[in-house]
Amino acid sequence: MTSNYAGDEAALQLQDLLLDTENVEDFLGRLSEFSAATLTRSVGTEIECGVTLQRRKRTMTVAGSSARAVLLDRLEQSIGHGPCIEALRTKSVVLLADVTTDPRWPDYQLQLAAQGCRSTLGIPLEIGEEAVAALNFFGSDTGLFINEIIAEAEGFADLAGGALRLAVRIGTAQSRAEDLLAAMERRTSIDVACGIVMAQNRCSQKEAMTILTRVSSNRNQKLRDVAAEILRNLPGEEVRTHFDD
Repeated sequence: MTSNYAGDEAALQLQDLLLDTENVEDFLGRLSEFSAATLTRSVGTEIECGVTLQRRKRTMTVAGSSARAVLLDRLEQSIGHGPCIEALRTKSVVLLADVTTDPRWPDYQLQLAAQGCRSTLGIPLEIGEEAVAALNFFGSDTGLFINEIIAEAEGFADLAGGALRLAVRIGTAQSRAEDLLAAMERRTSIDVACGIVMAQNRCSQKEAMTILTRVSSNRNQKLRDVAAEILRNLPGEEVRTHFDD
């Protein structure tokens, strides 16, 4: 392992990961797999990873590198405390080096031991003002998360957090753009319908809008639905708005 790989190579792979996913949920699932694979290569034995999201003081498991990783992470959520939740609360790295000797979370550690997990590492991820996430790494033995591995995980988490914040912003921007486009399409359909009413009744735009509004009220339909019906019932070629193309 070299710092160049942990930095440049991981950053490039995370960029590719972000570009290859369609939404934040898909990105988180791929992120857990990539995170587990990255530390597995560095440690030399299998490391699994869950992703925990905290929003409005409620935590939930949102992704995992394997079914077992999801199970181990959800066990912590069901109990209500553990290293990952502590990492979310303190926004700092939390290491559970040995589930048989650490006194902090005995009930959760018994569950981990029963599943063959001997150590865990919680790494917080900064997302934004409304939510925070954490990577929850699981090892089948003790002594795996040494200082060098923890430092690599922290550096990787910084990169992953940046990619995650970008994914959230892209998702939010895309949602807003789609909402705006839909609103513009509705507005355009209403304007076209208004023009048809003006031509049919030889009236002003204000009078045409009054007619459309009255029909909308009498039928208990939304104005955009009235406009869409007018366009559908128009004889001849289909009327298309600017945004249909």
